Amino acid sequence: MDIIDAHVHIWNFEKAEYDWLKNDTSILNRNYEIEELMAEVQHTAITGGVLVQAANTYEETNYMLQVANATGWVKGVVGWMPLQDPSFTATAIREYLANPYFKGVRHLIHDEPDPQWLLQPAVVQSLSVLAAYDVPYDVVGVTPQHLIAALEVAQKVPELRLMLDHMNQPPIASGEKFGEWGELMKIAASHKNFYVKISGLGTCAKKGPNWTAGDIQPYIEFVLEHFGENRCCCGGDWPVSLLADSYNNTWQHYVKVLSGALSDAALQKVLNTNAVSFYNL
Repeated sequence: MDIIDAHVHIWNFEKAEYDWLKNDTSILNRNYEIEELMAEVQHTAITGGVLVQAANTYEETNYMLQVANATGWVKGVVGWMPLQDPSFTATAIREYLANPYFKGVRHLIHDEPDPQWLLQPAVVQSLSVLAAYDVPYDVVGVTPQHLIAALEVAQKVPELRLMLDHMNQPPIASGEKFGEWGELMKIAASHKNFYVKISGLGTCAKKGPNWTAGDIQPYIEFVLEHFGENRCCCGGDWPVSLLADSYNNTWQHYVKVLSGALSDAALQKVLNTNAVSFYNL
């Protein structure tokens, strides 16, 4: 079965600035280019991927689009827009949509001091612009407050398609089942334009390389139950996922859980066609 990796990062410090990495002392504080990932991909069944922004800059978005144009494996790019400036966003979105690889928008809201950053009137107006062009928005939330803000966005801009990256950080590390996260995710599931990306769960488990498919299984099954087989996709979150395990092992854990929970037809949707449909790959 061909798999689409719906969440991949690359970064090059000569191409763009990554503020969140400036004082990082982990293995992430170096360049990660697409060629390094390609060496890993050849050992998997993954036939394509989506590059997702890791800096709130045009420079990084342009860099990813250049890589996509030169790399057949890359099927699309989720870039950045100046959402606090609706008129600029409207101009930029028209320009970027001329590029066949530009497929979505994201902002590093989890690095913003205000967990309600998305609810600024100017940002909501910009999100309405995205909706008018049918460009989806990725929500990188790490707290219940981020998810609450995203739920309000769904009320204000109901036609906007929203992807909850990394399942909005379920409480895997604490072992809680499922608490406030679960209640909020049920509400999100009731909105037809909310989608979930099964990704980032190895680092979320906070066990280093000792996390297992069993650690993440209840949370994946929870989102499958509530969002259904048509609104879930899967991503490896390379290279951030390397903090927990190898790219290949990460994907083996995901596929093990998904294969045990889904029919072959549903598995094909979650591992491939849902990502193709959501991002118009």
